[in-house]
Amino acid sequence: MIPFQLNDELLAQIKSDIEQRKTAALKRRANEYHYADLAEIIDELSTDEGVYLIKLLDSEKTSDVITELDEDIRERILESLSVKEIAEEVEELDTDDAVDLIAELSEERQAEVIAQIEDEARVQDIQELLSYDEDSAGGLMAKELVKVNENWTVTKCMREMRVQATEVKRVHSIYVVDDNNVLIGRLSLKDLLTSNDRAKIKSIYIPKVDFVYVNDEGEDVAKLMAKYDLEAIPVVDESKKLLGRITIDDIVDFIKEEADKDYQLAAGISTDVEADDSIIDLTKARLPWLILGLFGGLGSVFILEGFEEVMTHPSYKALFFYTPLIAAMAGNVGVQSSAIIVQGLANDIVKGSLFSRLVKEVSLSLINGVALGGLLIAFGYFLGLETSVSFTIALSMLCVIVVSALVGTFVPIILNKNNIDPAIATGPFITTSNDIFGIFLFFYIAKILLGF
Repeated sequence: MIPFQLNDELLAQIKSDIEQRKTAALKRRANEYHYADLAEIIDELSTDEGVYLIKLLDSEKTSDVITELDEDIRERILESLSVKEIAEEVEELDTDDAVDLIAELSEERQAEVIAQIEDEARVQDIQELLSYDEDSAGGLMAKELVKVNENWTVTKCMREMRVQATEVKRVHSIYVVDDNNVLIGRLSLKDLLTSNDRAKIKSIYIPKVDFVYVNDEGEDVAKLMAKYDLEAIPVVDESKKLLGRITIDDIVDFIKEEADKDYQLAAGISTDVEADDSIIDLTKARLPWLILGLFGGLGSVFILEGFEEVMTHPSYKALFFYTPLIAAMAGNVGVQSSAIIVQGLANDIVKGSLFSRLVKEVSLSLINGVALGGLLIAFGYFLGLETSVSFTIALSMLCVIVVSALVGTFVPIILNKNNIDPAIATGPFITTSNDIFGIFLFFYIAKILLGF
């Protein structure tokens, strides 16, 4: 299969067809493309052009296209569609995607769209899913699934599955429930096909089945599905009644969104923004951390003022020229340590006691510090720097590296234990704090060793 490539020539042709209202050519071209490719095209069109193309196609295809659109583009498209047109798109989507789409509307418009949906069972499913937190298992699940009763015969099971499968785009698993809709296991398709037609499902189903509770965090669901390589996982309530299922594509989207948030947080951006957002939104997201950096820099200034006598000392004023080096090493080591811990926390691989983690980080820091300190002493020798000054700088850097590594390691762990996103510890917060600690330790140790 040749990957779809959107180029200027193709885009210009589509724009021309829309301008000239060549509906037959547009429909023929659209039928050749995957819905994700169509979404890529519409992302590059004006709102009016995108709306025209969407209205031209069947809801069965455009519903999937709309879910793939860039969030801002989708918002503008939805504003241009009538309540009835949005309802038609919603009716073609799986319930989880339908809820995601409806959730982007105002409360007033949500009610209007839901009122246009004729299928009462679907309305109840959508209203139920809207009640869950969007980052919980309930917020991620879809109601569409295939389930069978343990008391059914194989023949009845096959008949009922055919009916259910018409509402499910992809059958990942067949879940087995009792008369109270309590999840009790799963059914192997091979066992179903090879069993006697009169056999009861209770005699052939597999009782072991992984599941999550409806209020479980999305991150916990993602970890479980990754650990056991699951393509789908059932969702149950506290009574273990089967409510829905979460599929791998929903988890991939969730992980991507969380990764984007963590990346921005690590870069010192406090809210979820994109490159094409307004200047005001981007400023609100960036300015708080820049202010923190400003105060951190001012803190470094006050620390340097406390050691200003070094500037007048003929033998030791060279220490000031190494200040940027110490600050940079402190920031680099802190970010490295925190990045590894944050990644480990996200993947649930940070195990063991804090003491063992402490020993490991100190040992690693000492090895790195000694190696870098040796290089620094050699550098000072070639520059003709006094041995005592070179040794002082090297020892100070060693201490700074150890402290920065500890800060970078334990701040994310402490934040995580207090239910604060540890990704905050990989950005300006850790860099600024380590800069201050680093500069202070550098001059304080130098003052003790050199006696100025």
